[in-house]
Amino acid sequence: MPELPEVEIVKRSLKNKVNYKKIKKIIITNRDLRFKIQKNFEKNLEGRIITNVSRFSKYIILVLDNNNYCLIHLGMSGTLHLVDYKKKEKMTNLSFYHSKILPKNHNHIRIKFSNFTIIYNDPRRFGFFKIINNKKELRKYFQKLGPEAISSKFNLKYIKNKFINKKKNIKNFLLDQGFVSGIGNIYANEILFYSKINPLKLVNKINDSEIKKLIKYSKLVLKLAIKYGGSSIKNFKNTKGDLGLFQNKFKVYNKENKNCVTKNCKDKIIKIFISNRSSFFCKSCQK
Repeated sequence: MPELPEVEIVKRSLKNKVNYKKIKKIIITNRDLRFKIQKNFEKNLEGRIITNVSRFSKYIILVLDNNNYCLIHLGMSGTLHLVDYKKKEKMTNLSFYHSKILPKNHNHIRIKFSNFTIIYNDPRRFGFFKIINNKKELRKYFQKLGPEAISSKFNLKYIKNKFINKKKNIKNFLLDQGFVSGIGNIYANEILFYSKINPLKLVNKINDSEIKKLIKYSKLVLKLAIKYGGSSIKNFKNTKGDLGLFQNKFKVYNKENKNCVTKNCKDKIIKIFISNRSSFFCKSCQK
């Protein structure tokens, strides 16, 4: 599933293509995604100009010229493809984890512009599109989500208040979108290694010094992942056809039985499952 850095890369790629472009037509071949596409979806988008493309957490937000918004969530397997009418490039993928070219099946939504079409493909149909009518409604929609780890709101005071009397391990806490938005399994593993915190450690046992490390390395890991174009686990490429490179920087994720990269550490990375999610860590370095 894409995490914050990958969605940010897709957002930037999409913004370069659709900003200030007029939507000519919407064609929907399957309305039954994670949430059924609204009846007025086509009417709300056709003829509108996209004035900005933004992002919060794992959501892409198309800002429309009538002050409405279109939310896009890619779910587990959703990809966006760009088909340029004037070019015969085979590479269409704006997203990741699937084919680099437009698949033949599961193309559910077509957003047509003057010179190109954006196509949403989703074999598992866990993603969705949703029209939001105004900024107040948008804020309400996101109110149950925690702040992004790269924001100033993810700070010592906020985290300490959330940790008080909680008997929940830190790995699950980082994956809780109500606590912090946008961190998924890959980056939670990396953040905890940088912070030298065991993923099974209960949050009510984590001290201020460790919280400060969590803040520091959450921001560092996510910003590095964005810098390197995300993590290409299964063919993630952006609109330029560039692979994400952050997987080459992994310290622990998918490194089971590999030597720990910490200087003078002679231990190996182990793999366990926490709430059915794979967790990689060094038991010597992460206490």
